Amino acid sequence: AGIFDLSYLRCVPNMIVMTPSDENETRQMLYTGWVHEGPAAIRYPRGRGPGVVIEQNMTAMPIGKARIVREGSEVVFLAFGSLVPPALVAGDTLGATVVDMRFVKPLDEDCVIAQTARHALVVTLEENVVAGGAGSAVNELLLARGMNTAVLNLGLPDRFPAHGNPDHELASYGLDADGIVASVRARLADAARSSSAG
Repeated sequence: AGIFDLSYLRCVPNMIVMTPSDENETRQMLYTGWVHEGPAAIRYPRGRGPGVVIEQNMTAMPIGKARIVREGSEVVFLAFGSLVPPALVAGDTLGATVVDMRFVKPLDEDCVIAQTARHALVVTLEENVVAGGAGSAVNELLLARGMNTAVLNLGLPDRFPAHGNPDHELASYGLDADGIVASVRARLADAARSSSAG
């Protein structure tokens, strides 16, 4: 099902790893990979996209640059690929910032650091196993920079998944909008209890 792709592709030197959030980004990233002088991979899920308008002109994306798609406070979602749409729904519910990360490698380090500095909780979202995936890349960056902000990595567990309808499977792992909101609220509640106990 491709749920290990981000983990093993991150290990390849000089590899560009892209995660489109919709049909248009998929098309533009295919072009970006084609014109890039070096190895590039695009991780997109099977099935249909959200139905966005397709830009006819092909434009190479700036390598390793994310885009902020919703401004909020307290919580920031660093969303990779297909989990951008549910992150936006969850972001509306929670009043959170949502970033379409676009690139797993190279990571947009400036964006991650800037967003981490202004939020109490960083939530990474990916349709990949958490082990070694995009969230791990964020963790490694924050650790290297000595940043102590709370991080919640949401993704798939370290096991082979059952095959079935992708939406149903994601929901079963808590990666739909409702599951994301529930996980974030649970983490915030835990943090509040720890703070009051201390």
